[in-house]
Amino acid sequence: MIALGLLLSVTIIAPKTGVGAAYTSDMTNGADNFYKSNKVTIKKVTFKNQYNMNVAGNLFIPKGLKKNTKNPAIIVGHPMGAVKEQSANLYAAKMAERGFVTLSLDLSFWGESEGQPRNAVSPDIYAEDFSAAVDFLGTRPFVDKDRIGVLGICGSGSFAISAAKIDPRMKAVATVSMYDMGAANRNGLKHSQTLEQRKKILEEAAEQRYVEFTGGKTKYTSGTVHELNENSTAIEREFYDFYRTPRGEFTPKGTTPEQTTHPTLTSNVKFMNFYPFEDIETISPRPMLFITGENAHSREFSEDAYKLAAEPKELYIVPGAGHVDLYDRVNLIPFDKLDSFFKENLKKK
Repeated sequence: MIALGLLLSVTIIAPKTGVGAAYTSDMTNGADNFYKSNKVTIKKVTFKNQYNMNVAGNLFIPKGLKKNTKNPAIIVGHPMGAVKEQSANLYAAKMAERGFVTLSLDLSFWGESEGQPRNAVSPDIYAEDFSAAVDFLGTRPFVDKDRIGVLGICGSGSFAISAAKIDPRMKAVATVSMYDMGAANRNGLKHSQTLEQRKKILEEAAEQRYVEFTGGKTKYTSGTVHELNENSTAIEREFYDFYRTPRGEFTPKGTTPEQTTHPTLTSNVKFMNFYPFEDIETISPRPMLFITGENAHSREFSEDAYKLAAEPKELYIVPGAGHVDLYDRVNLIPFDKLDSFFKENLKKK
């Protein structure tokens, strides 16, 4: 119940001795979130979504790419509560090394993208950002607009699916460590949240709207804890190891470490009206690939999506991997599988 995106009211407490102080992050299995490649060129870009908001991204172009040819492209979405510098850039760089034009993006209200208030939740706008990324890539002279795929990590897996249901320009859909942000907030992990608990959360968020409407302080929720103690859960420790230590900590300009990963309480309840897997079968015959860790606490969401999706589809289980492991552990992330999936399904016809 403490995973990113699950709706729990929290008091945000910064560590007394700094982020990640007195804590050694787990850098095993090739953890390399801030990977830099000398095989690709990176360009900062911005483009408008349909709501006239600026969406920020990093465009990764393989060195030596023939600009006078049309090439396949992949959009990469970051985990919920994160920014493109956390996991998305790594995936974008690695896939660009394999010959794809890739674009990592900050979802609206997060990172360098526009949107007020900061850290607001809007599943519809998040999905729109993926379609806007298709608009951008599909109008680049070196991208084949008929060969654009999407890759969503954690919460972005559900946003990419939501987008693909109504945007047939997304020709192949892959997710990694996916969270169904709707089910996670309505029901909790493994349906651990009761209806009464859900109603209590809704009541708290509704009352908080009065506070903020009259000029009161914004309240945040869920996200990653800022301190660990002897009672910290395994899931809290898993996220802390990435988001609160040098392994993956990143604070975008204009925000603070105390705010990172935490959605606003009043907007986060919008996830309870979010049903990304409804009509998922209509994405067919476009292919879908669901990648999850054998030991991932989020595995249920990839399995649920796989059951509901129509062919062609594949569920790929990474042996020994947990949820956050697939954010940055390059020795565990199945890049070969992603490469073969996108090369097969974004090839010229």
